[in-house]
Amino acid sequence: MGKDLQKVALGGGCHWCTEAVFQTIVGVDRVEQGYVAATGSNASFSEAVIVHFNTNKIALRDLIEIHLYTHKSTSEHSLRDRYRSAVYTFHPQQEGEAKGILKMLQKEFDKPLVTQVLPFSSFKPSREEITNYYYNNPQKPFCETYIAPKLKLLMERFSEVTLQR
Repeated sequence: MGKDLQKVALGGGCHWCTEAVFQTIVGVDRVEQGYVAATGSNASFSEAVIVHFNTNKIALRDLIEIHLYTHKSTSEHSLRDRYRSAVYTFHPQQEGEAKGILKMLQKEFDKPLVTQVLPFSSFKPSREEITNYYYNNPQKPFCETYIAPKLKLLMERFSEVTLQR
């Protein structure tokens, strides 16, 4: 991967939702939907995406901010094993940057963020028939109920980095 191209994995809610959000961002070259594991107590797989992005077009800070606003990043709920709120990093420099970004963005939220910064360990891709789920099925009830409101928020709050689809 070139100097300007990076990747980060993000988890928090349903990977169909997360995939659709990041497929809509300027500077994101590719989104891989699936399951990510970290290490230690977070070694189990959790729904997530790997976001491949161009740092000349979108900053890691912007991606993390978008991620925090498009899933329940302050909610510790019973499904956190399946939907771990996390930024999975691929190298120590990215880990330090992500931790600093979360610390800085915390002041925008009334409740403590539950989002963790974790080292990426492994990835299992989703079945092909459920990838690109939203853009293949925008009229399905799940998409209308859960994904469309996230995309609306994205267009309203982050319009400067949102693709017009």
